[in-house]
Amino acid sequence: MQGVETGHQLTRVPITETGMLIRRPSADVFEAIVNPQITTQFWFTRSSGRLDGGKPVRWDWEMYDVSIEVTPKTIEPNRRIVIEWQGYSGPTTVEWTFAPLKDGTTFLRVRESGFTGTGDQLVQYVADSTQGFSLMLAGLKAFLEHGVRLNLVGDRYPKGVEEH
Repeated sequence: MQGVETGHQLTRVPITETGMLIRRPSADVFEAIVNPQITTQFWFTRSSGRLDGGKPVRWDWEMYDVSIEVTPKTIEPNRRIVIEWQGYSGPTTVEWTFAPLKDGTTFLRVRESGFTGTGDQLVQYVADSTQGFSLMLAGLKAFLEHGVRLNLVGDRYPKGVEEH
């Protein structure tokens, strides 16, 4: 193929990693991830409950008719959340780490790992996941810092856009 180099091989399974400074204390940022009354303002549209240790919950993105079961593996208040959910090709692990800064702000990092598939599939999964979590973080930032619902996740794939 012209313009495409061949023979590239992955030497390790890639992971998603993104992060964002949120100008709020870690307790507020943590609560925004575990409490669906807040999370539904910037990410998914409905949840069967709060993220608590070991108790599976269901998250819904009603605009896309998508639901996923989420199993919390680790909940360390204001520091770390680890969940397992069904990724693109099997279960993956998502980890949020909350780094409090001296000025009362928080750096929130998100990592997703455990992807399976061919090299091309893995690259696509990581790209899609990184984009999704980046939009989620931007929406979280706007909501917590300014009380604004940007609807980034809902506007990512508007109905009818694939027709153009």
